[in-house]
Amino acid sequence: MNRKSITTLILLALAFTVNAQTKKKKTVATPTKNTVKILSLSQLDSASYAFGQKIAESLGGEGVKELNYMFLNKGMQDVFTKKPVMIDSYKSQTIIQEFLTSTKKAKYDTTITAGANFLKANKAKAGVFTTASGLQYEILKDSVGGTKPIATDEVTVHYKGTLLSGKTFDSSYDRKEPATFGLNKVIPGWTEGVQLMNTGSKYRFFIPYQLAYGERGAGANIPPYSTLIFEVELLKITPPVVAAPAAPVAPVATPTAPTEPTKGKKSKK
Repeated sequence: MNRKSITTLILLALAFTVNAQTKKKKTVATPTKNTVKILSLSQLDSASYAFGQKIAESLGGEGVKELNYMFLNKGMQDVFTKKPVMIDSYKSQTIIQEFLTSTKKAKYDTTITAGANFLKANKAKAGVFTTASGLQYEILKDSVGGTKPIATDEVTVHYKGTLLSGKTFDSSYDRKEPATFGLNKVIPGWTEGVQLMNTGSKYRFFIPYQLAYGERGAGANIPPYSTLIFEVELLKITPPVVAAPAAPVAPVATPTAPTEPTKGKKSKK
């Protein structure tokens, strides 16, 4: 999560809620079993509680389960009353980012542990190779004499990607059409792994989350911190097009203004 996202996290959540409510037809709210009916609140009281409620809901979506409410209240009071703050604004951003990152990581501890255990067991299997980065692979089909790509090449491949559960999240085979992309424009596990292949070969890669989509995940199908498995068949390599050097341009002569001839002295006869 970047700094701008952190500073706007709460306001965006509130704005979304307000916009969503204004776009709907007015209906009579039905209290849920977790709603406590409180009477005689002032507008300020109601708004204060609503801010706290929505802030907590938004942070809860990030995996936050509790805060130190005394310091939360003090931080707000110090800003509103213009008292000296305990932490400067820039450092606050860093603290929030680190806190949310660690909280989110704890939320996906089961996923991280499952990936680590899988890779540890998989590493010991016959035919599985492990690179210095932690990438694992096995050769499903070798190709003798084929060409290996480099990171700046464009490659055309058929592939299938699955989670450890076996769920397929993407497949060019299902689309019945290979994919073409720059090898340096994909996840690090792909960039490293495909460079090991010859054209015509087929590999299976086991990619740790650090070499995949990391703490972000990818859309709804790839959760954060997911270890991924890809079967990749390298069909074609296209080197980058190198632009021809421009032809040298001849310098343009700058015309100069004509000068009057120098009048010589008349010779004495």
